[in-house]
Amino acid sequence: MTTIVFVGAGSVVFTQGLLADLFGLELGALEIRLHDIDPERLETAAAAATYIARELGVTPRISTHLERRAALDGADFVINIVQVGMNAATQVDFELPARYGLRQTIGDTLGVGGVFRALRTFPVLRGLAYDINEVCPDAWLLNYTNPMVMNVWYLKALGVRNVAGLCHSVYWTMQGLSELVGVPYDDVTYLAAGVNHQSWVLRFERGRENLYDRLDEAIAADPELLRRVRVDMYRRLGFYPTETSEHSSEYVPWYLGHRSEVERLRLPVGAYLGIVAENLATYEQTRNALKSGDPVEVEPTMEYAPQIIHSIVTGTPRTIYANVPNTAPPPTGTPTPGTTPPGTLIPNLQSRAIVEVPSLVDASGIQPTAVGELPAQCAALNRAYLNVAELTVQAALTEDPRAIRQAVMVDPATAGTLTVEQIWELCNDLVLAHHNYLDPSLRAALK
Repeated sequence: MTTIVFVGAGSVVFTQGLLADLFGLELGALEIRLHDIDPERLETAAAAATYIARELGVTPRISTHLERRAALDGADFVINIVQVGMNAATQVDFELPARYGLRQTIGDTLGVGGVFRALRTFPVLRGLAYDINEVCPDAWLLNYTNPMVMNVWYLKALGVRNVAGLCHSVYWTMQGLSELVGVPYDDVTYLAAGVNHQSWVLRFERGRENLYDRLDEAIAADPELLRRVRVDMYRRLGFYPTETSEHSSEYVPWYLGHRSEVERLRLPVGAYLGIVAENLATYEQTRNALKSGDPVEVEPTMEYAPQIIHSIVTGTPRTIYANVPNTAPPPTGTPTPGTTPPGTLIPNLQSRAIVEVPSLVDASGIQPTAVGELPAQCAALNRAYLNVAELTVQAALTEDPRAIRQAVMVDPATAGTLTVEQIWELCNDLVLAHHNYLDPSLRAALK
């Protein structure tokens, strides 16, 4: 029997989609353990799991656990989808920076929002890592919780053996690009690499046809496409970024700090607050429908976690995109001399960083591909991103509150808007606002 644990199962909407995918695959006997600290959300997640199983005609063993360690005991796979602080903390991450004139759109990956989301999440991840190392050390930890790079970096630093960060941005970017150039997705081959939410489409082809030529034609034919951040970045950098314009605008200093650019590129400042409200409304609708016996929509998601589980359990090979340590060994063989050194996936990014690369999955697990060096301009932006992530992880590992401020100081979008004095004041405000979620060593206000 394959045992799969959902940590943060009270994120019911996402849990539903993953379960619909899992229950639609040939996996044999399944045990699904749902863990959350919120009893009501946990009850709703269990009701949703039971409903989906019944609708899809499968009979997994389903259990609920308020205590995490019991849920993890002997697990084969752990899917992490926790969100520490939920809606109230997210609102703080937007409202306090806005008082300083700092604009954010999503705020879950980089910038001051990403830094403090990570710092709120790290204490939970530390407990999760400790439990996994004790009671299921061979389990695969599949992390969906943002900020992806910071969280996976921290988990690896804590000694979790098998961990990968999963995100759908590469897949959906390529779906969108295929549609834009008028080529069926199944006919397209591509290669992307970089860091989560800022990878780059390095190759985009159909057979021997370079589909970037078609993309250039599409952009020339439709001036409205120039009002997308990632089209703007593609025109200037030569490679298309694998994340939405809302996300992409937050990782560089060129857009959100300028009102004219916000208007030109139609950037929805504070967009994530609307997403959070929609998710809450969807959760309440699902909870009420399950209680009243009304039908609940069950749709597959095409997310990577169920595919990975299926490949490892059955040996079916697949290629997915995973966020893994840059020092992970190449899957097989030896890289060509003079290109990628053994053990380095992207050699012109920091060696200890978490990078996003195509990865083979089969019965041996997740085996990342050594991609080689990125184009210099793309690597330069990725390194700036990774500087913020590294300092944030260092703040937690060394219990150094100054590293929090330093992480925000080197963040491109924040540094492009605020003075260093404002950055320190803002960090002091956020430390106070999130006081209960942070490690005690990081709670001090600094002058």
